[in-house]
Amino acid sequence: MSLNRKSKSQTKPALLLINIGQLLALHSVSHKSGPRRGQELRELGIIEDGAVLCVGGKIVSVGTTKDALRDPWLKKNRKNVTEIDCAGEVVTPGFVDSHTHPVFVSPRLVDFEKRIEGASYQEMAQAGGGIRASVDGVRRAGKSALAARVFSALHDMAIHGTTTVEAKSGYGLTVESEMKSLQAIREAAARWPGTVVPTLLGAHVVPREFQGRSLNYVEIVCKEMIPRAARQKLAQFVDVFCDRGAFTVEDTEKIFAAAERHGLSVRAHMCQLTETVLWPFLRFDPASFDHMDHVNQDDIPQLAKRDTVATLVPGANYFLGLDEYPPARKLIDAGVPVALATDYNPGTSPTLSMPMAMSLASTHMKMSPAEVIAAGTINGAWALRLGHRKGSIEPGKDADLAVFAVADYREIPYWFGVNRCSKTILNGTVMSNVSLVRTR
Repeated sequence: MSLNRKSKSQTKPALLLINIGQLLALHSVSHKSGPRRGQELRELGIIEDGAVLCVGGKIVSVGTTKDALRDPWLKKNRKNVTEIDCAGEVVTPGFVDSHTHPVFVSPRLVDFEKRIEGASYQEMAQAGGGIRASVDGVRRAGKSALAARVFSALHDMAIHGTTTVEAKSGYGLTVESEMKSLQAIREAAARWPGTVVPTLLGAHVVPREFQGRSLNYVEIVCKEMIPRAARQKLAQFVDVFCDRGAFTVEDTEKIFAAAERHGLSVRAHMCQLTETVLWPFLRFDPASFDHMDHVNQDDIPQLAKRDTVATLVPGANYFLGLDEYPPARKLIDAGVPVALATDYNPGTSPTLSMPMAMSLASTHMKMSPAEVIAAGTINGAWALRLGHRKGSIEPGKDADLAVFAVADYREIPYWFGVNRCSKTILNGTVMSNVSLVRTR
């Protein structure tokens, strides 16, 4: 269940993008289904002087501009087609941000200052900061106010080229506040032309009122939150923060089992702060393990055999001022499918920009420009189990595209701190970025 705006009263216009300098189709050379691995991450399927025709929110043809303009259907219907001359710009699949926390009220500025002064994440959490600092605001806020914040974030993500977003709850930590957060996500998604995948993260941390009684809180997650989210169709996934200071392996297995009983898929924050053995969770067929800073060496061959995606979020390492980043090269070279995401949240990664995450992945994790593009598109789609619809520019897939005012795709991770995305097309709806800083 992904959420995207559908209009029964209005048919989306046909779109033709022509004169594309580099069209990064990312079609599969091997025609294998599933996330890309190893050398496959470098296969971008670049078409020069490319063209894409979209009808009814779907991609119908991909090729060169010359071939597109010869198409008999287009010749007959060109008056009814909205034409976008890309003038040599680069077009990629719309980015898939497969790990975000958009339901919050305020930035955590006290945490920001304390971290600069040398406080660790754990020290801030013990002092009442960290995740729990965002809880009071979400509990007090109305659903409409939260939905407005989520919609604003989705809009800003789209300006940077993102068309599909996984959106987690997790700052309510009561049954009612978690359901309110998921309802806010649904309300925002109904207004946004892109696609939103909702995730229940009731197991983010143990709330203050359950300190010393964490097992009781796990029972609430399993017996109240998950059944209600499933019954009301508010979530596709259940997530757990399994790490020091959050939830144990045993807690996580209980929560995953409850999700499975109620027909929800699972994903998890894993190995961010400490090493956690992953094999006990593989029986639940998780869509992704996220963060993965301290992955166990013995788990890597197991992950290489499966389609569980390792979603890396270097924005958190950057904002926390960490010296170590996720071991992207070790994972990729071993054949583990890797995705990139922003981890947008108020405490540890307040960025809405997938190109920024890609830049960090290149400079700090030594991923090539081609690898970061694939990780932020097709593999992000597979991390959300949407690879059949999203993440590449192929006939039959959703019309999700990002146009960049650059001459070469390598400029997308090269420039940081500015936005080069000139247009974003979300399920066939065009959004132009009027605040673009151009390079040429």
